[in-house]
Amino acid sequence: MSKSNLLMITTLGLIFTIAESMRFDLQSGHTKCISEDIMNNAVTVGKYNVVNPNEGYPLPVSHKVTVRVASPYGNNYHHRVNVDSGNFAFTAAEAGDYTTCFSAADHEPETKLAIEFEWKTGVAAKDWSKIAKKEKVEVMELELKKLLDAVKSIHEEMNYLRGREEEMQHLNQSTNSKMAGLSFLSIVVCLSVAGLQLWHLKSYFERKKLL
Repeated sequence: MSKSNLLMITTLGLIFTIAESMRFDLQSGHTKCISEDIMNNAVTVGKYNVVNPNEGYPLPVSHKVTVRVASPYGNNYHHRVNVDSGNFAFTAAEAGDYTTCFSAADHEPETKLAIEFEWKTGVAAKDWSKIAKKEKVEVMELELKKLLDAVKSIHEEMNYLRGREEEMQHLNQSTNSKMAGLSFLSIVVCLSVAGLQLWHLKSYFERKKLL
């Protein structure tokens, strides 16, 4: 393998770290949620399964979960009840934090479930083997396509982050302006109260003929 090919594959390996693969424990009667910041129009895919604690034997009835994938505004993209495995795929219609929640039903005695979950977004969500088969492209050309898509994804991500930064700056400026106005109003109120107290004291002393 040439140095250029090795460098390209290494670069792709670093770029394609936007895929999340994890394994976690979930107690019966509890819920655990994982969130992912996804850009608008980004493709995302995920798959999950409950690990069988007794390999070679049927999965226990207690090892079932309810899975819900929701958008930042609460819209459901995936909802399954009492399942031991599944997958989802969609194109994000809203930008922001998407949440995948796993809930295990109550069980006596309490049971611990191990769940494997893989979540991919953007370039990592594409099935490159199908693309290569469909378009009949060579290995080197396929790597170039991956690299080009990765660069586009990074560019879109940078624009998205820049937009979020501008929104935060605008929010900070708006908050600072409101705080300045509130501070000025507080000073006016304090001065008014102090003036009323002085006027009241002066009137009281005048009535008592102390002044």
